Amino acid sequence: MNSKICIIGLGYVGLPLAHAFSSKYEVIGLDIYQNRIDELNSAYDRTLELNETQLQEALDNNIKFTTNIEDIKECNIYIVTVPTPIDKNKRPDLTPLIKASETIGKVLCKDDIVIYESTVYPGATEEECVPVLEKFSNMKFNKDFFCGYSPERINPGDKEHTVTKILKVTAGSTPEIGKKVDELYASIITAGTHLAPTIKVAEAAKVIENSQRDINIAFVNELAIIFNKLNINTNDVLEAAGTKWNFLNFKPGLVGGHCIGVDPYYLTHKAQQVGYNPEIILAGRRLNDNMGIYVANQVIKLMIKKGKKIEGSKVLVLGITFKENCPDIRNSRVIDVIEELQEFGCNIEVYDPWAEKEEVKKEYNLELQEKIETQKYEAVILAVAHNEFKTIKLENLEDKVIYDIKSILDECDGRL
Repeated sequence: MNSKICIIGLGYVGLPLAHAFSSKYEVIGLDIYQNRIDELNSAYDRTLELNETQLQEALDNNIKFTTNIEDIKECNIYIVTVPTPIDKNKRPDLTPLIKASETIGKVLCKDDIVIYESTVYPGATEEECVPVLEKFSNMKFNKDFFCGYSPERINPGDKEHTVTKILKVTAGSTPEIGKKVDELYASIITAGTHLAPTIKVAEAAKVIENSQRDINIAFVNELAIIFNKLNINTNDVLEAAGTKWNFLNFKPGLVGGHCIGVDPYYLTHKAQQVGYNPEIILAGRRLNDNMGIYVANQVIKLMIKKGKKIEGSKVLVLGITFKENCPDIRNSRVIDVIEELQEFGCNIEVYDPWAEKEEVKKEYNLELQEKIETQKYEAVILAVAHNEFKTIKLENLEDKVIYDIKSILDECDGRL
């Protein structure tokens, strides 16, 4: 099969994947945002997953970026990498996935393959997406067109474990298509592939990866709360326990981002649909969702102990992205800390050298500070472990409250 590939959704997942495939295939990247396309066509990636040289080389060779559906009509492989968020009630929001499926359905041709990478609950591809493809293409699934699933395993900001260096799970709607999908990915994934027996198995494998991490982090978050009450340093405990060969190395913290803080709700949603109320998964989610409030309350207690007036006090928060050394602010739980402190009447200022000022304003209605003057604050909270913060000068701040969520400072008043 002479593959011409269309990647739909050019974010943290889609763009690196499009770049990887462009080394061997003709690739068209489709996105709904014209400004994103304009930036990419000028060899600029605001997610910082690709540098200018990488993008320019791809543009000069086998890749094209567009918002125009007419440009993708000649493709025969469609790969969907759109976001799969949750709504305000923590239920799966499949709107981007459905819209992408509608777009593909309008241009789908005989024997084309549609591969989904977006994280979903088991069954979503065949139960939710396939009917949309059939409706808009007027073709029959597994007769006229086929589907595959290969869950994304991108780690934003990670320059070591890039897309081709992470083993890829693959699956197809028939055994023959499964082999074709696997061969397609195997042609660019140097780490190898694993062909799952069905699409549902591949979907389930993806959604439990992050659910497992979520539960483990919830466990150490609970330990941190307990050890704080016992006046024991959690990091010291974890370091000691970590000397055992099979102890799992998880750290306490705020659990945000587009994966770990979201994916478990996709699994619990499907579980509840079939009549089972998951207990451990939801308990872990509740605990992790409340960690921002816990941190804020710890800071307030420390401020009171130091004789600080809470109402009207100035608090500096270092970092708003969901993880270190990455501009991704999606589902950052730092906002939970900020909003809880604002409830107490604190005036919050945020400094983050990685985040885009306009995006932070749009998403969280916060104005990022251009620089920091630590002396003017009653409290400083280190929320994200950016490299820039590891050497930050916080001397002569004995009268201030220093709270280190990420435990990277040598000295502080409180930490998880």
